[in-house]
Amino acid sequence: MIRKAVIPAAGFGTRFLPLTKAQPKEMLPIVDTPTIQLVVEEAVASGITDILMVIGKSKRAIEEHFDRNIELEQELQRKGKEKLLAQVQRISSMANIHFVWQKELNGLGDAVSYARSHVGNEPFALLLGDTVLESYSAEPVTKQLIHVFEKYNGSVVALEEVPLENVNRYGVLDGNETEKGVYRVSDFVEKPDPSEAPSNLAFAGRYVFTPDIFDFLIQTGRGKNNEIQLTDAMRSMAKCRPMFGCRFDGTRHDIGNKLEFIKTNIHYALKHSDLKGPLSVYLKELARSL
Repeated sequence: MIRKAVIPAAGFGTRFLPLTKAQPKEMLPIVDTPTIQLVVEEAVASGITDILMVIGKSKRAIEEHFDRNIELEQELQRKGKEKLLAQVQRISSMANIHFVWQKELNGLGDAVSYARSHVGNEPFALLLGDTVLESYSAEPVTKQLIHVFEKYNGSVVALEEVPLENVNRYGVLDGNETEKGVYRVSDFVEKPDPSEAPSNLAFAGRYVFTPDIFDFLIQTGRGKNNEIQLTDAMRSMAKCRPMFGCRFDGTRHDIGNKLEFIKTNIHYALKHSDLKGPLSVYLKELARSL
């Protein structure tokens, strides 16, 4: 059973400056819920009970969000706002959440390496803190990956199909399909030219790793942007360990992109019973004026 997860959340969020100068990008709201809370909820719904967040400078708000606020709880209780009180209390009790500080921003691979002592010899899930994956089935995306891990006993990366002309924005899979939606990895190619891409299956911000990924991270030198890249360690791992890709049943919402962030908020707002009606009216009126 996979009971631990790691959520890296140390990046600067430069695409959202100046907002992210002091506000973590992972705390950007999807309607009324911080992005990183949705990521934690996915992990918890997948059976994970222990979460380590790797944070950096100006990320204190993340710690405070998942800690209890006794004064707020007492005020909500005094005013009889029981529904809000339950929502606030749930945030700090969903899972055992721990924090470690990445002393210097040296890439995603370096951030993951901070989790070694916490993870120990257990397999673990890795969920990027600025990416929301919406499942089309009853199972969260991380749970879908866990099933593949349990069946094949190898590390797994979540994959999404992207337009071929856009593969130069992503790391993509080179491998063969072993069953519907599951691929045995031969290699990963970072941002290939569309004419040379081995597939249009791109990384989607969710992974399940065996603990030996840390050994490969130690052996990985600095790569792109002079940083330790997780993809480089994964490429080395795939050469000597069975590794798999899972084309998950769902869709990815990239919160690190301004346009996608706005679209994601509209998408989720239309799922709120109190917002769907008036927002639909507004969008129709807006569309007629364009």
